[in-house]
Amino acid sequence: MTISQPDFSSVADVITRFASHGYIADDRLATTVFVQTKLDKPVLLEGPAGVGKTELAKTLALVTGRRLLRLQCYEGQDETKALYEWDYGKQLLYTQVLKEKIGELVADAETLGEAVDRIAAQESVFFSERFLAPRPLLESVRSELPVVLLIDEVDRADEALEAVLLELLGENQVSVPEIGTFTSSTPAYVVLTSNNTRDLSAALKRRCLHAFLDYPSAERELEIVRTKDTGLTDALAEQLVHIVRGLRDLDLRKSPSVSETIDWARTLAVLGATELTAKLLRDTVSVVVKYDKDVRKAVDALPKLLDPNADIDEHQHGHGHGHGHGHGSEPAATDVDEDHGPDGRAVRAAKDAPGRHNDNYYGSSGAATPAQVSAGSSSQGSRSFAKGFGNSGRRIGKHN
Repeated sequence: MTISQPDFSSVADVITRFASHGYIADDRLATTVFVQTKLDKPVLLEGPAGVGKTELAKTLALVTGRRLLRLQCYEGQDETKALYEWDYGKQLLYTQVLKEKIGELVADAETLGEAVDRIAAQESVFFSERFLAPRPLLESVRSELPVVLLIDEVDRADEALEAVLLELLGENQVSVPEIGTFTSSTPAYVVLTSNNTRDLSAALKRRCLHAFLDYPSAERELEIVRTKDTGLTDALAEQLVHIVRGLRDLDLRKSPSVSETIDWARTLAVLGATELTAKLLRDTVSVVVKYDKDVRKAVDALPKLLDPNADIDEHQHGHGHGHGHGHGSEPAATDVDEDHGPDGRAVRAAKDAPGRHNDNYYGSSGAATPAQVSAGSSSQGSRSFAKGFGNSGRRIGKHN
């Protein structure tokens, strides 16, 4: 069976057909997609979250008429969740059904060894395609129809999964030790996305075409918002895009994404906005800003972004937005290090650091010394309990 319009005639054709499905691609990105479809090479898309990486794969499937297969990556994922699994329940059910046949098979065996050999000769029956449960990677290779394979947020998976991907990306095949090698008759259009939480291996990058998707220009972002039929007028959409770009210039823990700009436009349209006011923007800014201190910074900046000539009352736009402290008070404990979230690469590296656990972590028979207990209490317990509960924590300890 053939699919409709499986390829593109030119880079301009990519731009036109993507735009017909609401995806605005620039020349550089359209060129990457065009080359991918001509060379059957996977594409690695890197960049901040919410700039259209996943949406590109979905649009590619729509435009080419291909089926979309998606592998969502996560930490700790291994090949059994990405490639295939054996359906052990089905194997066990068949074993129960075939008990009588097994009895007949070994009925005239003179020795136990002969009976075992006869049964062993049949074990391949239980490791056949009948009991194979394919996951997205193997399914993309075995599919009779061409597909678009989306490997989403590959940077969140461990490096071990990257090694599993190399055979698929380089040879369009997957090896199953018990059966053999499956090779794709029609290579999939493979799209990998990464939010850059860690560096990917050189071997993986070498097998892929590469494109970096950053925040678009104001003109292109406005065009994207218009194509999404948000319900907001063009004038307000243009003003909103200007405000979002101003928020991205702030020192935020997470900058607003393009998808969040679209969500904000839809939110304002649902509220029936006929003009953008400081109060309306303050009430809805959490649609695009997702951390507490980021919200406060955004609220402080909104009046100036809305009207550069506005006079700002510093007493109304200080640090006291309902968080329990003003200009003259001590900062709350929850404000410490709130500007900087955990670094994904640092977290992963810490897991491999030698000596990060004491001897008792692995079940050592030796009891913890008072000094060890004291050190643990001052380093972590004082943060999580003493500061969290204050005097109440000491009262609980006293009664216990």
